[in-house]
This record gives sequence, structure tokens and C-alpha cells, in this order.
Amino acid sequence: MPADFMPDPAREPHDTGHQAPAGDVDQVPQAPSTGPSITPSTHSSPARRVSAGQPRRNRARVAFDNPSKSSKQTWKPTHTRKKEVLKALGIFQRATAEHLWRMLRPGDSHDRITRDTLNALKGDGKVRVETRLESNHQLWVLTERGHKEAKQLLPGTVRVSALRKLEFDDDGEPVTGEGFDEHAAAVTMTAAVLTGAGYGTPLSWQTEIAHRLPYGYTQYADLTMRAPDVDVPAMLLEVDRVNEPVDVLVAKVRRYTEWFELLVPKADKAKAHAARRDGATVHDFRLWSRIYPATGREGYVPLAFVFTGKTKAQRASRMRRLEQAARSYFAGAKYAGGDITAVDYHQALPVVVTELERITADPKGAAGKVWRRLGREKWQTLTEALDNPDGDRLYVVQAEQSRERQKEREAAAREAQRPVCRRCGAKFTDVRWQMVRQYRAEQFNELCGPCLTEHHQQEKAEQAAERRAEEAAAREAAEAEAKKNRGLFGRRR
Repeated sequence: MPADFMPDPAREPHDTGHQAPAGDVDQVPQAPSTGPSITPSTHSSPARRVSAGQPRRNRARVAFDNPSKSSKQTWKPTHTRKKEVLKALGIFQRATAEHLWRMLRPGDSHDRITRDTLNALKGDGKVRVETRLESNHQLWVLTERGHKEAKQLLPGTVRVSALRKLEFDDDGEPVTGEGFDEHAAAVTMTAAVLTGAGYGTPLSWQTEIAHRLPYGYTQYADLTMRAPDVDVPAMLLEVDRVNEPVDVLVAKVRRYTEWFELLVPKADKAKAHAARRDGATVHDFRLWSRIYPATGREGYVPLAFVFTGKTKAQRASRMRRLEQAARSYFAGAKYAGGDITAVDYHQALPVVVTELERITADPKGAAGKVWRRLGREKWQTLTEALDNPDGDRLYVVQAEQSRERQKEREAAAREAQRPVCRRCGAKFTDVRWQMVRQYRAEQFNELCGPCLTEHHQQEKAEQAAERRAEEAAAREAAEAEAKKNRGLFGRRR
């Protein structure tokens, strides 16, 4: 987390220009708050969190923020809290006290301190109320003076939103953004609930970031998040108030996919094309990998649609229609192999959906099971929804199993071809089989090793017996000849 956006609660300086608290301020000590600032905390139960414009339950004094040690001490806005608010408005342009409370001080039990900080900044001439939303919440923006100070407070790497100048109509009445204000408020609320759930910090967000396409169209993202150190390092968000045709949402999915496929200038197109068959390697040639941090998962930076407004049924219908129409962009491709069900998501756009109403109703907020990955049925946490249990991890297991099964099939086919001995019916050993294949012209290749040995031994025995018989016959002939000669010699005498 950037140090300049993280206050030290133990050293918050008090604003000496506002000694008297606002009329509805908590009677708490002047000692600094012990609640966290930008860093997310364990969420309070919705029953303990009260936002502006909503009825408050009666409760004991000890349940308020910063419980007092002395009833004579009072809380007042601090420099640190003022800087937090100025920076947040510099990034998001428009926000309610509830948005800023959820984003900056999720550990506070209510948004009263945030409202008093805004009123103090209003007295300084740094913020003003632009309009009042349908929910009756005031929408705050920076004045020119506050905008200049926010620029100085924010790091140079953070894009500062445009100044909302105060304009008047012909009757001298202030001109508001009307529907645009409601959409801007929903965008800021989305960033607030995600930040409060631990997905990045206010400095992780930017609004209206351009994604230019080569045919002249520019797709602007309502929100982009870059938070390399968290479970979701990057994300694009579109906030939809159920007031556009679903075809417009599908077109956004298509254009984001086209943008993710853009190559880095001067990239080797032949190598990039070849890399398409090599999983994540293709992204080394893509432009997006130079702009957004690595996702830590297969595929492009995830796209989230946050729906709000209208009825629950209308929002559900919208999600189903988007899921059906945009399937080709988020579904991924099946890996090759008849016995492999794993999906290749490396060149797919992960699309998740949620509802602001669902998030704010869940005790865990955006950290709860309030997200659904298009193509799946279950509601999951954001990290679960973005995970790919049926992707590369499954592919590694199935590919190894497939290789084992292939080895078994090949072994069975080879075994079926193994020769059988003509004499004893036994199968050839691998050594005998190899010898037969190597010396095909040899005699007795139809015999197994033992039978061949026996055959050779039998041949040797027969040959030895034959030699002995021949030798015996020769001896007998010699003896007969000798006897004959002895008989003739005796007669001559």
C-alpha cells in the first residue's frame, strides 16, 4: 500500500481551524481514532453499520465510534481524514459520505465522522454538494481549490479525475448530471465495497480508462483495478443500471476481447501466431501484459459486470441473456483429446457478474459469495469465481491419466501381437521377440527361447549319438578287417 495514502491513526493531527464539532457529531475524546484507514478490516455486521439518510437504532453510548473516556472531550475532523477524502474525490470525482466511509474507514460503525469531515472541507471551500441522489444521499465533488490540493496529494502515477465545474442554466439554477450522477455514484460505490473487502486500496482504482482499438473505437472502462499484491491483481469493471440493451453489454465484451488480442508494437507476428498454441506464452506478445499486472490465472484480465437498480428479476434476466449471448468470448476452448474435459482459458475473457444490492445485503460484503462466473451456476467469492479448477490444473492431471491409458492401450495392442511358440504354446519373451524381429531369416523363429534351446540341445544330442554310432561302426569294421587279416595269415602258415 502506498505510504502517502495510509494514515497513521496514532499520529493523526487535529485541525485547529474547527474547534467546535458539528451538531450531530459523536461526543468522543480528542484522542485519534484507533480504527483502520485504507487497510481493510473485519467487517461489522450490517446491523451495526448506519449510513447517512437511514434511521438509526437507539443504542448505548459505548457502541459509538471512538468511545469517550471523558464526556468533556469531543471529536473533530483531522488533517489525515481530510487528506483521505480529498484524494478519494480526486480519483473518483463524485462520492457520497457512505461511499467514502466504506472505502476509507470500513472499521467505523457509521459514516457520521465522514460526513463531518466533508462538512469541514466544505467550510474550507474544497468540496461542494453537486446534487442529491434518488436515495436522498448528497453527492460530493471537489471545488477548484480542492482539486488542486488533491493533485498535490496524489502520486504522479495516479490519474486525477476531471474537475466538475459548477454550471448554471438560463434561470441561474445549478446544472446537474442527472442520470450520469446516479451512474457515477454506483461506480464509486462499487469501488468502495471492493476496497472495503480488501481488493486493493483507493490508489488501486482508476475511472474511465481508454482501451483504443485499431479501427478507431475506444472502449472506456468504468473502473480499472491494479493491485499486484492481492489475490485479484487486476480487473476491469462495468457498472450497469439496467438501462441499456444487452447487445451493448455483449459489444463491450467483444471489444475488450479484441483489445486483449492486440500485439505489442513491432512484435513478431509469426512468433506471436505460433505462440497461440503454447498457452500463456502468447501473452508475452500482447499489449495488455505491458499495461496490467499478471493475473496469476489463465486468460485475460477479468471483466466484472456490476448490476444495480430495477428489480431483482430484471437483473437476473439481464445476467442470463448476457451469459447466452457472450458465451463464445468467455467459454474457452476444449483441450485436444477425447478423454480430456479440461478447458483452455488462456485466450478467454473471464466474465463475472454481481449486484450492488446483493453485495450490500451480504454480511461479508464484496468478500462474500456474491459473484458468479458466467458459465457456472454457483455464487462464489471473487477469487473462487476467477479460479479455473477445470483449466490447466485439471488438464495436467487428465493429460497424465491420458498418457497412462495410452501406454496401457499400446501395451495391450503389443501384447496381442506377441508370437506364441509352435511347440509349447508359450508367449515369446521380449528378448526372444526382439531376436526374432532382428534375425528374420533364421530357422526355428517359431520357437520360444526355452524350446529353441531344447531343440538345439536335442540336435546336439542326436549329432553326438550319430557320431558315436559312426565311430562304433568304424571300430567294428576295423575289427572285422583285422580279424579277416589274421585268419588269412594263419591259413598261409
